[in-house]
Amino acid sequence: MSVTYLKTGKPAADRAEEDAQVAGAVAATLKDIETRGDVAVRELANKFDRYDRETYRLTDAEIEEIIAQVTPQEMADLKFAQAQVRNFAQAQRDSML
Repeated sequence: MSVTYLKTGKPAADRAEEDAQVAGAVAATLKDIETRGDVAVRELANKFDRYDRETYRLTDAEIEEIIAQVTPQEMADLKFAQAQVRNFAQAQRDSML
């Protein structure tokens, strides 16, 4: 019995070329942020989110207001996800020692 594929992925060479382009764009963006700091972040926020404000650091009041909107289940889910990420990162780090 032969296998029939309804859909196949791009050839490896095409994927590698796209990956290289994405990596280049990300590296350039990070370098720009490193070099120009908040000015670059502001430009990116405007470009991608059409979002601008005086400072991108939230005030304590803004943080409290946002947290008040989170349900107990959402908070539990966030804490669970945070623990999972932290545990995975620690396991990765431990494996490198």
